[in-house]
Amino acid sequence: MRYAIAIPQFYPDGSFDPGAFRDYLVRAEEAGYHSAWTQEAVFGRRPQLSPMEAMTFAAACTDTLRLGCTVFVSTLHIPAQLAKSTASLDQLSRGRLEVGVGSGGKNRPWAAFGLDGARHLTRFTEGVELIKKLWTQETVDHQGEFWQVSGAGLTPGPFQKPHPPLWFGGSGPKALRSAVDLGTGFFGAGSTPTAPFAEQVRFVRSLNPSPGFEIAKRVYLAVDADAGRARERINAELTSVYGTLPPAIEAAAIAGTPDDCVRELREVIDAGAELILFTPLYDQAEHAEVIAKEIIPALG
Repeated sequence: MRYAIAIPQFYPDGSFDPGAFRDYLVRAEEAGYHSAWTQEAVFGRRPQLSPMEAMTFAAACTDTLRLGCTVFVSTLHIPAQLAKSTASLDQLSRGRLEVGVGSGGKNRPWAAFGLDGARHLTRFTEGVELIKKLWTQETVDHQGEFWQVSGAGLTPGPFQKPHPPLWFGGSGPKALRSAVDLGTGFFGAGSTPTAPFAEQVRFVRSLNPSPGFEIAKRVYLAVDADAGRARERINAELTSVYGTLPPAIEAAAIAGTPDDCVRELREVIDAGAELILFTPLYDQAEHAEVIAKEIIPALG
């Protein structure tokens, strides 16, 4: 098992503290976390820093901690530019980058990006295929429906060869098949309860993924000696993130005493998670310390 922690990104205008951000990442590295992860939302209900810039800052603060995004909504990116940015960050971090991608679903504000949402899944698949070509081939010839590249190369490519780990988000059969066909791992959403996540894992494994294909799960977590207070606080934060609190999202979040959390996290591990991304939604620094000192050792 490997354990990861969320990178702080939610900052109202003018409130970002570079020193506190650096301390958080340094402590996470010293605590033995495998990786630290961002997420992407250009437009959102909460003030949120961009993942690429947050990871770049984090790379400068650390030496061994791996850094990821789950997920870039890659349908809203130009593949060549996303390939270039991620390859550059992989070089700058000396091969510590993890890349997650997802289609974002059909209800994205396509017009704000100069796009038409029609055939967004085809756009997503072609975009990922082109990114992989640009990461791995000296010269790329690609004549697709959405992008055309003739004799172009991207240098330097990623530091990791053939490319950084490529994680896929999503939940439906098409997304899971894409993960197996094009990626190196599947990342279960924080909004997915443990039982449906277990079903997703079983489906992925039934597709006979290549050796080394990995399974991860984001877990929204609140730890408190007062279990009721933990649940109230995380529910309030989830409502702020999602704008509402459907029963499934509430059920997906784990909240309670350390013993409560360990019990439910063991169920996530039993469901097939090989990496857990702990995502506290408040008091992030304090949670990162408690998780490292009390939760992870109890998980074994």
